[in-house]
Amino acid sequence: MRMSSGLTFKSTKGSWIRNLRRQCSCRSVEFFVPSSPPLDPEKVKELQRFISLSKKLLVMTGAGISTESGIPDYRSEKVGLYARTDQKPIQHGDFVRSAPIRQQYWARNFVGWPRFSSHQPNPAHWALSNWEKLGKLHWLVTQNVDALHTKAGSQRLTELHGCMHRCRKSSLNVAMVLCLNCGEQTPRGVLQERIKLLNPTWNAEAQGLAPDGDVFLSKEQVQSFQVPSCVRCGGLLKPDVVFFGDTVNPDKVNFVHRRVKEADSLLVVGSSLQVYSGYRFILTAREKKLPIAILNIGPTRSDDLACLKLNSRCGELLPLIDPY
Repeated sequence: MRMSSGLTFKSTKGSWIRNLRRQCSCRSVEFFVPSSPPLDPEKVKELQRFISLSKKLLVMTGAGISTESGIPDYRSEKVGLYARTDQKPIQHGDFVRSAPIRQQYWARNFVGWPRFSSHQPNPAHWALSNWEKLGKLHWLVTQNVDALHTKAGSQRLTELHGCMHRCRKSSLNVAMVLCLNCGEQTPRGVLQERIKLLNPTWNAEAQGLAPDGDVFLSKEQVQSFQVPSCVRCGGLLKPDVVFFGDTVNPDKVNFVHRRVKEADSLLVVGSSLQVYSGYRFILTAREKKLPIAILNIGPTRSDDLACLKLNSRCGELLPLIDPY
């Protein structure tokens, strides 16, 4: 596979290469991906050596792997949400307590969901899926809710914060919205149609994209929006994902801790590790004395714990690595 850096690598899976070219979308990529230095051949070799020595590799991904699919993140320098705006993500407690906050959330999510659910995996997602198929990847943990790993075919996967959208491969592969009162589950696509019926004359155009399927709308646009409620009991509806300020299910946390303890190395891809829900597994890896490599543009919370740090685009570097 020939890359613009001038490096030439050959993949053993020709069909996979075609898949990368077919599936990767360049829409919005440049706007949401922070600048990075050209690929360093020596760094590529170091990562190749790290992967080659790994027999039971655990990979943890964050929002930085999906920016190359056109999904903005929070913390990237100059291009993340915090750098571009003064907007903050909705907190779990605010969502539960405040009707205006829920109205704001569901209006913005209703507008943003069709585009968010249409995003496609980029070469980094396909590379990790390929590593799994070839037996290199022991387990994949993602902090993302965009289902791009699932779309790329990854199966040995834990979605730490849940999933906002899923592709429709089976009845089990559907993102759910939960009633916080009675626990009733509603497929997100079904809810989209219900919201349309509730708001037959409401129309709003997004004024910009935000992470996790969110968009920017003015207060005037939101104020007439009708919020859906549970069809069974009239209770509050919330996507089955972990909002900021909420906690990850303890059973899921324990499951990932066990996968980390089974691994012989850990690779972080596209995460600053600022959120403790992901950072805790780095601490477990350190306790186990596992070698840690980090691929992320910009500094992370765990750079001092890594034996290898790379500041490159995930989708440029990972396809260059031979997983054997």
